[in-house]
Amino acid sequence: MSAHRHIAAALIALAALACSPAVAAQVRYYAVPQGAHPHDVAPAPDGLVWYTAQAQGAIGILDPKTGKVIQLPLGRDSAPHGVIIGPDRAAWITDGGQNAIVRVDSLTRAVKRFPLPKDFSAANLNTATFDGKGILWFTGQNGVYGRVNPGTGKVEAWRAPKGVGPYGITTTPNGEVWYASLASDHIAKIDTVSGDAMMVAPPKPGVGPRRIWSDSKGVLWVSFWNTGEVGRYDPIAKTWRVWALPNSTAGCYAVYVDEKDKIWLSDWTNNAIIRFDPVTEKFDRFPSNRRGAAVRQLLGRPGEVWGAESGIDRLVVVKD
Repeated sequence: MSAHRHIAAALIALAALACSPAVAAQVRYYAVPQGAHPHDVAPAPDGLVWYTAQAQGAIGILDPKTGKVIQLPLGRDSAPHGVIIGPDRAAWITDGGQNAIVRVDSLTRAVKRFPLPKDFSAANLNTATFDGKGILWFTGQNGVYGRVNPGTGKVEAWRAPKGVGPYGITTTPNGEVWYASLASDHIAKIDTVSGDAMMVAPPKPGVGPRRIWSDSKGVLWVSFWNTGEVGRYDPIAKTWRVWALPNSTAGCYAVYVDEKDKIWLSDWTNNAIIRFDPVTEKFDRFPSNRRGAAVRQLLGRPGEVWGAESGIDRLVVVKD
């Protein structure tokens, strides 16, 4: 074999190691009502899994033990985007259609709305997180971020410093709240007292930070939509490091960090969920068994990572 062939073979072997297909038995799928187009998903401590049926104006609840799914309408003009489980075990939803944060009680299924202030109409609500004091913070792609005090019902909102773009949002273990701005190409730390936002530029322009998540040490992981990369930002050292997803130049959408500090990503280009180990720098790939899955968000609980296959009306779980 020639030297060129030896080099080519070595490169192919390295590529295979860099992103190996994961065992298919670790992945399971659950169908939801046709046309629901589930956007975000939130596994709850009681074993149920909530999802936003964005196209049908409803919140869905899956029982993975039986496969049974129910959907609850959220109200006129509803178009729910994000859902998380709060410290009260209720589902908290960012509803762009109603321009409100919506709470659904986990036991009674009662729906309560927290409309945004009148000065912030059509915020295009996106994602939410709870800080360490039990205050919910949210983003709106039309240049808005804000908070809801569940105890008082007070809703406040601010204009984002560079306008349109606020998308993913996360809370670090010490209670800091950060968001990612897709259209305005930065991440930002919110002062949870004043509401001011301090912007941090990405490692290079044009990456399109879409979603953001904190690991157990408060280091931030960011999905770069425009470039197909995942970035790590250390707020203490104020440094970035970036990894390219294998065989991808765009379409890194979701990011989630599990209880073992493994990084989970959705890769639209290759129709797969990716697991990244920051220690070994190894990628594992969990491709969908159907085309056009379109996983927009990931969230988990110990031993499980859940996603919503918005393109084909399914939920997916990877058991690690």
